[in-house]
Amino acid sequence: MERKRFNELLKLSGLSKKEFSEMLGVSYGTVNSWGSPQNVPYWVESWLTIYIENKECRELKQLLQNTVCKDSE
Repeated sequence: MERKRFNELLKLSGLSKKEFSEMLGVSYGTVNSWGSPQNVPYWVESWLTIYIENKECRELKQLLQNTVCKDSE
């Protein structure tokens, strides 16, 4: 994965490189160096994609709960 795609996925996830590095237990310097000259590890794209999908599902679930609970009152 190229650095540009990595940065796009981070933006979509709502995570900064610092937050991402803390979640992974990897130094910020390591994460910050990905894509130049070191390649982004192969698993990062799928990890971030799943994180983003999970985040969207949580948001949708909360929206539905708020709507259903509000309508049943």
